[in-house]
Amino acid sequence: MPFAPDAFRHHPGLAGKIRDPEASFFRDLDLAEVDRIWAESGMRANTRYSDALREEMRRETLAPWQGEDIWVFAYGSLMWDPAVYFAEVRRARLPGYRRSFCLVDRSGARGTAEAPGLMAALDIGPACDGLVFRLAADTADRESEVIWRREMMAPCYRAVFAPVETSHGPVEALCFVADPEAAMIDTGISHADQVRYLATGVGRLGTSREYLENVILGCRELRIEDPDLDALLAAVDAWPGPGTVSGELVREG
Repeated sequence: MPFAPDAFRHHPGLAGKIRDPEASFFRDLDLAEVDRIWAESGMRANTRYSDALREEMRRETLAPWQGEDIWVFAYGSLMWDPAVYFAEVRRARLPGYRRSFCLVDRSGARGTAEAPGLMAALDIGPACDGLVFRLAADTADRESEVIWRREMMAPCYRAVFAPVETSHGPVEALCFVADPEAAMIDTGISHADQVRYLATGVGRLGTSREYLENVILGCRELRIEDPDLDALLAAVDAWPGPGTVSGELVREG
C-alpha cells in the first residue's frame, strides 16, 4: 500500500525521504518484547501503560475527532520514520514548544540506571520546526493506534491538540509533549547533565550520542534547521570526561 499519490504535493522534495511504513520497526511494535527487555534491565513490571489503559487514553483524546482527518506533528524520528500511512505531509512550526533533550533513559535503550542516556521531547519554548502528517478519516483509527503504541508506551508524554502553522494554512495537530510529572522527564535538567548523559549513555539501541547525531542528520536531510542541536553535539564531543570540573581534572587528597 503506497502513500497517497498526492501526499507530497506541497513538498515534492520530501518524497523518498520518509520511510515506507512496512519497512518500519515501529509499524508492528511488539510491546511484549519491550516488557522482556525492560525486565532484563531491572525495570519494574508495571513501567509501561497497560494495553487497555493506553487504548482508553487514545479513544478519549481522539473522541472529538471521530470520523475526521487527524493531523499529527512530528519533531524527531517520527518525521522520517512515522510508521503510518498518511494522506498529506506539510512542513510545520509548532509555537510554544521546542525540541529539548529532557527525556532521561534508564531503561536500557540508550542508557542505564548507572549511566543514564538522553533523548528528545517537546518542552515549553519559543517554537519547533518539524513536519505534520494528515491521517485520512477512513484510516485514522488504525494509524493513530500505531502512533499511540509507539509514543504512549509509558508515562512520558501528554497527548494534546495544538495549533500548528504551515505555509498552506494553520491546522490543529496531535502533539506528544513532555509530561513534567513523568519520572522519565526532567525539564529542569542542566546543560552539564545533558552533555554528560549524551556523552556516556549507551544501551541496546546504541549510544545517546548516536541518537543525537541521528536527529541532526535526519533534520538536515529534511532541511529542518535547529542550530541548538549542532551546539549540543559540539559540547558532547568536547566533554572532557568523568572526574573533571569545568574541564580541569579533579585531584583527590
